Amino acid sequence: MHLQSSHKKTHLLMSGLLALSTLWLTPHVRAEGTKPASHGAPAAAPVSASVEGVININTATVEELDRLPGIGPSRAQAIIALRTHQKRFERVEDVMRVKGIGRAMFRKLRPMLTLEGPTTLPEKAAHARQPHAPLAS
Repeated sequence: MHLQSSHKKTHLLMSGLLALSTLWLTPHVRAEGTKPASHGAPAAAPVSASVEGVININTATVEELDRLPGIGPSRAQAIIALRTHQKRFERVEDVMRVKGIGRAMFRKLRPMLTLEGPTTLPEKAAHARQPHAPLAS
């Protein structure tokens, strides 16, 4: 009986190793519309049909950063302060070091952020500051 139990353990171990090696050797599947990351170069933003442009976080002004959803003048200034302190952003993920930009906000902003090239994200009418209506008394 001991031999039979040992055989089952060996069989399970070999099956597990085979499964792991298959996963390890299988090419990674990328999301549709994304480019593979090249080593040593900044990662490209995923291609998205809903994004009309990008903000270069290494050169953007407060006004340009303010075009991003969830980024107001004070947070834009904090992004510029961090950029100045670091000399430049090496990865777009570095903006998560700014207070108030967590993972959830970063996921929304990611398709609109770049490290190189011109800022092309237009100001959206929906994002424009609207005056508040007076409160009824």
